[in-house]
Amino acid sequence: MLLAGAYSVFLESFKEVPSLSLSDLVKKINAGEVKSISINGDDLNVTLGDESAFIAKKESESSLLQTLSNYGVSKEALDKVAINIDSPSGLVFWLSAILPFLLPFLLIVLFFWLAARQVQRSNVQAFTFGQSRARVVQPDSKKERVTFKDVAGVKEAKEELQEIVEFLRSPRKFLDIGARIPKGVLLMGAPGTGKTLLARAVAGEAGVPFFHMSGSEFVEMFVGVGASRVRDLFKMAKRSAPAIIFIDEIDAVGRHRGAGMGGGHDEREQTLNQILVEMDGFEQQESVIVMAGTNRPDVLDPALLRPGRFDRRVILDNPDINDREAILKLHAQKKPLEKEVDLRVIAERTPGFSGADLANLMNEAAIVAARDNRKTIEQLDLFRSIEKVLLGPERKSHILSTAEKKISAYHEAGHALVAAILPNADPVHKTTIVSRGRAAGYTLKLPSEDRHLYSRKNFLDELAAALGGYASEKLVFGELTTGSSDDIKKATLIARDLVTRYGMSEKIGPITLGERDELVFLGKELGVEKNYSEATAQLVDSEVAHIMRNAFKRANDVLKKYRKVLDSLASHLIKNETIEREEFDSILATFGLAQVIGKQAEAV
Repeated sequence: MLLAGAYSVFLESFKEVPSLSLSDLVKKINAGEVKSISINGDDLNVTLGDESAFIAKKESESSLLQTLSNYGVSKEALDKVAINIDSPSGLVFWLSAILPFLLPFLLIVLFFWLAARQVQRSNVQAFTFGQSRARVVQPDSKKERVTFKDVAGVKEAKEELQEIVEFLRSPRKFLDIGARIPKGVLLMGAPGTGKTLLARAVAGEAGVPFFHMSGSEFVEMFVGVGASRVRDLFKMAKRSAPAIIFIDEIDAVGRHRGAGMGGGHDEREQTLNQILVEMDGFEQQESVIVMAGTNRPDVLDPALLRPGRFDRRVILDNPDINDREAILKLHAQKKPLEKEVDLRVIAERTPGFSGADLANLMNEAAIVAARDNRKTIEQLDLFRSIEKVLLGPERKSHILSTAEKKISAYHEAGHALVAAILPNADPVHKTTIVSRGRAAGYTLKLPSEDRHLYSRKNFLDELAAALGGYASEKLVFGELTTGSSDDIKKATLIARDLVTRYGMSEKIGPITLGERDELVFLGKELGVEKNYSEATAQLVDSEVAHIMRNAFKRANDVLKKYRKVLDSLASHLIKNETIEREEFDSILATFGLAQVIGKQAEAV
C-alpha cells in the first residue's frame, strides 16, 4: 500500500505532455517553429521556439533523418533544428526492469525476518524470566551512594552494623583470628524507621555493590520462578563479592511454613527453601552478607532466624526527641528556613513520629510556603504540617450549622478541659472545631517527653479525657450525637486492653486473656483464640463496662465543677474556631487554674 501510494504520487509529479503526429512535426520543422528534438529510442521530445513541448514517435525501422527526408523536410530547415540523442544508462535500464519484480520479494523477506526476530526475542524472554530483577547500586555511583552521614539517629543500630562494614572492608582481620561474621542481618522496625536507607548506608560505607530486591518480586504465577531468581541473585552477588544483598519486606516469602488456612503456598515455600539453602552454602571467603528488612518479625519462619542464617538482629525504634531533631536538621539542609525556626520545638511536638513522617512533615511545610509564594519556611508552616501529617488537610469547605457548631465547640472544650484538669493526661496543645481529615474538630494532646511505660493512672486519665466530649454533650444539651462514636470506640479498646492484656484489672488480676494467633489472610477477630470460659468473658465485659462508666463519671464531675471554664472555652471556640496552647493556658489562669497546669506538668 505504501509503494502504491508513492508510485501514484511519483506519477502525478510529472506534467502531461501533448503528443504530435509525425506529419505535423514535419510541417512545423518546415515552418521553422521547432527549436530542438531529443531522441530517446523511438521517442522524440520536441521543443518549439515558444518553449512549448510535445512528444512524437519516429519509424522504428529507419533513422530520424531518413524519416524526415522521406516526409519532405528540406535540408535547410533541418539544419536550424538542434538534434540531441539521449542514451539511457545501463543501471537505470536494469532497475526499471528488475525492481517491479524484486521489490515485493524483498518486502516479503523483510516481513518474515521481523516475525522470526520477534519469536526469538520471546524465547529469550522466556529463558530470562527466572533471572534476578535486582537493582544494583555500584559503590562509585555518587548520586545513589548513601553513607552513615545521611542517616540521622539510630546510633545503636549504626554501631551494630559498623562491624559488618569493617568485615567487608578487611575480612582477613576477622578470619585470621577465627571470627565468623554473621551471614545474615535482619533489620526489624516499624514502617518508616529507615531500614532500607540503613542497609544502603552499610553498602556505601563499605564501598561494595548493593543488590536490592523486594520479597514480593520472587513470587510469580509460574512454578519455580522464585527459586530460580534466588539462585541467580546469589550468583550475581558472589561474582561481585564482597557485596551486600538486601531483601526488603522478607515476610512476603519468609512467613511461617504450614501456618494453617491460607498460610501454605507451594511457590512461596520453595522460594524460602532456596534462600535457606543459599545462605547455608556460603563460604567464609565469599564476603557476601544478606540483609533483610521487615516490620513483621513475629510471622517469620524459625528456620530463617536460627544461628547461621540471620544471626544478627537489629531493632529500629521510632526516634526519640534528640534523634527527631537530628532528622529534622538533616531534611532541612536544602530548605531555606526563617531564623526564628526552632526545630527543637518541632521535635518536642512530634513524639511517635518515624523518620518518614518527619521527612513528610518538612516536605509539607515547604509545599505550604511555596503555595503562599514565599521563599522561606516559617515556624507556623511546620506547626500546620504536624497537624496535616497527623490528621490530614484542613476542610474549610466543611461548614457547620449554628447548632452543630455549638455542639462541636462544647464537645472539643470538654476534651480539652478534662485533659487539663486531670494530672496524668497529656497536655493540650491545640483545640479547634475546624474540620481536618475525617474529624469535624479535634483536640491535640501531646506528651512533653517521650514515654515508654504507661501506668494505670495514665490510662484512666486518658480514658476520662476521651469521654470528655461525650460527657460535655450530655451535660450541656441533655442529649447525645454521633460525634462521640470514634471516641467511645477507641476508649473501649483501651479499657479492654487494660483488662485482657495489661493485667490492670483488680477483679481479674495479672492474667492475659485471648492469645493472638497470626493466621494469614484471616481477620483479627478470627485470629484471636478464646482461651477462657464464658464466666470469665462475662467478668471481662463487666470490668470493661465498669472502667468506662467510671471514666465517664470522672469526666462528668470535672465538667460540672468547672462549668464556667467549659462555657468560656466553648464561646472562644464558637467565636475564633481555634485555641492555641498559650491562649488555652491564659483562659484557665483567669479562673485560678494555673496550679492545675503546674501539677499536670509535674505529673507528665
